[in-house]
Amino acid sequence: MSENVGFAGQISPEQVVQVVEKGFKSIINNRPDMEGGPEQPTSVQIEEAARNAGLDYVFQPVVAGQITEVDVRTFANHFNELPKPVLMFCRTGNRSNNLYQLAKQMDLLDD
Repeated sequence: MSENVGFAGQISPEQVVQVVEKGFKSIINNRPDMEGGPEQPTSVQIEEAARNAGLDYVFQPVVAGQITEVDVRTFANHFNELPKPVLMFCRTGNRSNNLYQLAKQMDLLDD
């Protein structure tokens, strides 16, 4: 974790206000839609709340335990272009953290 990134478990559209209050400028959603069933908020719902709150938003779903080099490079491109700090989330935050750590290890991040 750095001053440019934070990790979280699943967020709801209603929680986007708290994301803004904590100073984040962007959100990256790494959780595939419907992974948690119908009660999981969709990316479209969270994106709408994020954009209404003035945040940048990227939907980059990755499958737990199956992160590829393409996933890491795609993430790094998003991360480097987004306003910081960025909140990354998935079901628990672990997948997002793994993606970030892999990109760091590959020296792909500008931070």
